[in-house]
Order: sequence, then structure tokens, then C-alpha cells
Amino acid sequence: MVNYLLIFIAKIIEVSLMTLRTVLITRGEKVYGAVIGVFEVAIWLVLVSSVLVGIQEDPIRMVVYALGFGVGNLLGSTLEEKLALGLVTINIIVADQDALKIAQILRERNLGVTTIEADGFKEHKKILMAHVKRKRKNEIIKLIENSGINSVISISDTKTVYGGYGLKK
Repeated sequence: MVNYLLIFIAKIIEVSLMTLRTVLITRGEKVYGAVIGVFEVAIWLVLVSSVLVGIQEDPIRMVVYALGFGVGNLLGSTLEEKLALGLVTINIIVADQDALKIAQILRERNLGVTTIEADGFKEHKKILMAHVKRKRKNEIIKLIENSGINSVISISDTKTVYGGYGLKK
């Protein structure tokens, strides 16, 4: 029973590390990703060798390994969300007359906001663009929603921003 528990926990840790490593590398943090990769592979090698030896006599190891993989994916992605590494670009499309108010609300929160002229389907619009740390994404969405101004918000992951207001790289 202890052997099953060790396999399960080790697989959760290994897959969680794999998720974090992947996120770090895609966000440009190659050195951190490489260091995590060393630990990830070391765990995997020990784990696979303990699961494969005697698997014919004890196939439950395979089931425990698979369950650990699933839980590890869930835990790794949850952990990545909580860490909120990296940057996002938030685009807010608003009516021309509402743009200044939204920009002011965001700037009061120490956010750099760029305003772009745009034409919508029926009327003139403005697009407000802000590059922010992912940790602030939900805060900013709430600010916009609580303003009472009708808007369309789109958010995209941003790998790198050079320069600008409020961000350092």
C-alpha cells in the first residue's frame, strides 16, 4: 500500500513540475525551466523503474501511475493559475464617449493605458490597451465591470514587453 502511495505522489509531483516547466519555457524563462526539467526527469526515471519492475504481477501500479498523472495535470494547472506568471494584454473596446472614464479608472491604479481610434459596426469606438502582470488580470476585469460602462474585453497572453509604463523587463 505504501508503494502505491509513493507512486501516486511521485507522479503528481513529476507532472506538476512538467506543467510549470512548460509554462516557464513558453514565457521565456529558459534557465528556470531547465532546472525544473532536471528534477522532473530524475523523478520520472526512478518512478518508471519502480512501476515497470514486476508490473505483470502487480498491474495496480499502472492504474495508480495513471491516476497520479491525471491528478498531477489538475494540480499543475491549478498551481500555474495561482502563480499567474507572465504578462497579458487586455484590450477594452468601448464607445468613444466612455473611453476617457475607463482610461482614468485604470490609470488611477497605476496602469499604462494606450487609446486607439476604432470604428465599430454602427459607431465610432476606442480601444484601450494595457499590458499587465497576469496576477492583476481579475482585478482589472472587475474594475471595468464595476464601472457600469458597456465594453468588450479581450485578453491574450503576452510573452515580452519592452519599455512602457509600469512594467520592467
